This record gives sequence, C-alpha cells and structure tokens, in this order.
Amino acid sequence: MDTTAPEDSEKAPPMAPLSPLREPTTKRGARTRAALVKAARKVFERDGYLDTRLADITKEAQCAAGSFYTYFANKEEVLSAVLLEAQEDMMHPGMGRVQGTDDPYAVLEASNRAYLEAYKRNAKLMALLEQVAQVEPEFRKFRTRRADAFIHRNARGIADLQARGVADREVDPMMASRALSGMVSVMAHSAFVRGEGQEEGTPVDFEELVSTVTRLWANALRFPGH
Repeated sequence: MDTTAPEDSEKAPPMAPLSPLREPTTKRGARTRAALVKAARKVFERDGYLDTRLADITKEAQCAAGSFYTYFANKEEVLSAVLLEAQEDMMHPGMGRVQGTDDPYAVLEASNRAYLEAYKRNAKLMALLEQVAQVEPEFRKFRTRRADAFIHRNARGIADLQARGVADREVDPMMASRALSGMVSVMAHSAFVRGEGQEEGTPVDFEELVSTVTRLWANALRFPGH
C-alpha cells in the first residue's frame, strides 16, 4: 500500500547497483545500446544469470562483440542497465495521498493491484534478481535497499491512516509495514515466480489474489467495517 503523495514518498533506490553506466552520444549508439539491453533481458530471463554468456547477448542483439564493450564492461553492468530500465515499472508511484473523502479500502486495493500487476509483468526479472543476489554482494545490497524503500513508504501510509483514525493506533507502523509488505511480496513471488497455488497449469486467480491480500491488510489494521 502507498498512501503517500509522490513528493513525500521514499526515494527509490538506484536500480543499477554498480557505477554509473556509459551513455551513447549518437542516435545510432543509442539504438545499439538499447538493442543490447533488450537482448540482455531476454537472454538473462531465458538462461539465468550464471549461464548467460556475453556472446549470447550480442548474437541476440545482432551486433558485434566490440559494440558491447563500448557501453558495458561485463555482464554485471549490462544487468544493471536491464534493472535500470525496469525501475519506473517496479517502483511504481502508488496512488497518491488518501484524502478525507477517499475510501481508504479502495485506495489500498488499487495500490495492491498496481504492485501485483508490476510484479507479474516483471516476474522473470524478479526471479533473476533473487538468483544474482545470492552470488553478487552489490545486487544483494540493492535488493535490500529496494525492499526497504517499499517498507518505509508503506509505514508512512499506515501512520497517516492511524492519524485519521482509520488504522489501529496500537501497532507500530514500521513493524506492521514489514509484516504486511513482506506478506504481499512473498505471495507475489509464490504466485508469479514459483507458480505455487496453481492447479494443472491454471494460473492463480489474479482478482482473488488482490482481494485476499487487501482484506488481510485491512483486517490486520482493523479498518472500520473490515
């Protein structure tokens, strides 16, 4: 859930955990670099981080190996660029501050829906991030920063609802955010990465998932009428 205004929201961590990436200086260079990043995401998602070879990326992008090294030193840097392109989608701005006339439950549901839709769109990339975080310390730190950004943002949203008398004032906003944000994240990973809860290849019912995590949020915070 994100009930904070965009200007008040937690600053998103840099999606690229490594040093600043080299940018092209010509339109042709921009096209080449974009093709490499697009190809890299496809190969990473298909083969996994450990089994991806730079030759596979340049082949997919239909460009020479030398072109790759114009913009990236290694596969860690090109993965950083892939993550950078996903930044706006994965760190979506949320639904804006809840106004006095807004239905907090509807805002909560819309925010959960936005998060789950973004996670579903980027499920393969999220699985890749989990994999690379196990072997690359910088990506592991990035994953932690990213999770903390969501938690702090949601904690402010909970505190705002407490101030309005909508949420239980007896719970610690940060602790509640860690528990509830973690619940939604684990549910998303389970449904869209591991495919758990599916029966005979049938995907998890998305609307039921949104409804369930939203109700659990509202029940945990003791929303009036929920």
